[in-house]
Amino acid sequence: MASAGNPSPSSGNTETMRVLSRPLTFVTGNAKKLEEVRAILGNSIPFQTIKLDLPELQGEPEDISKGKARLAATEVKGPVLVEDTCLSFNALNGLPGPYIKWFLQKIGHEGLNNMLMAYEDKSAYATCIFSLALGPNEEPVTFVGKTWGKIVPARGPKVFGWDPIFQPDGYELTYAEMSNAALIGK
Repeated sequence: MASAGNPSPSSGNTETMRVLSRPLTFVTGNAKKLEEVRAILGNSIPFQTIKLDLPELQGEPEDISKGKARLAATEVKGPVLVEDTCLSFNALNGLPGPYIKWFLQKIGHEGLNNMLMAYEDKSAYATCIFSLALGPNEEPVTFVGKTWGKIVPARGPKVFGWDPIFQPDGYELTYAEMSNAALIGK
């Protein structure tokens, strides 16, 4: 069996082999995201990491992620993977969405809950967007995952963003109360 670092010619398409022939750089400014990506990917593909603070872009979530991938690929001069998360409140037509980081910094968990005080609808969705750019002049490919849930008063450790106020549908725990293994499905 060929290792991930040395794929056999029959192991897949040429684009995948091109990425695997050189380590993919996961670009983040967040150590916790790095920990999660390492837990999810393990040794399945060769990758290296770099802490690179990219500008906070504005726009729709997928456009923001693609823009960051383009900037990172130019900076790294090679294949990159970037990740963005959003927390969107249905009562607010998807806000704060990609701006959750700034809302959280300014008003905290309690303030986020207070934003929904006037609304009966506490439903929300968490979006995780990965964008892969194979190089500086390549159009990024985007992968989007959504988890539906609701906004609740903060519970659990307050060490990673908005996790204490998001309770996914079908669970009695917030993201902050769940183990990493439960979150990534292991």
